[in-house]
Amino acid sequence: MGKTILKSVAILGLFGLAACESSDLPRAGIGAGAGYLADRALGGDGMVGAAVGATAGVVCDDVTPGVCR
Repeated sequence: MGKTILKSVAILGLFGLAACESSDLPRAGIGAGAGYLADRALGGDGMVGAAVGATAGVVCDDVTPGVCR
């Protein structure tokens, strides 16, 4: 349980790093990587997490312009 929480916190940090990127492509890449790691940490195969993370990275600046630039 403790390792899963630690992994989840580290992965959320990657999502924060993705918000610092200047265009959609780097945010999508970092989001896909973080989503993959989160999915794997929670017992999934990683593909769904990567897809969700990449999508979140691309639309982040459209949905929350104050956070993602």
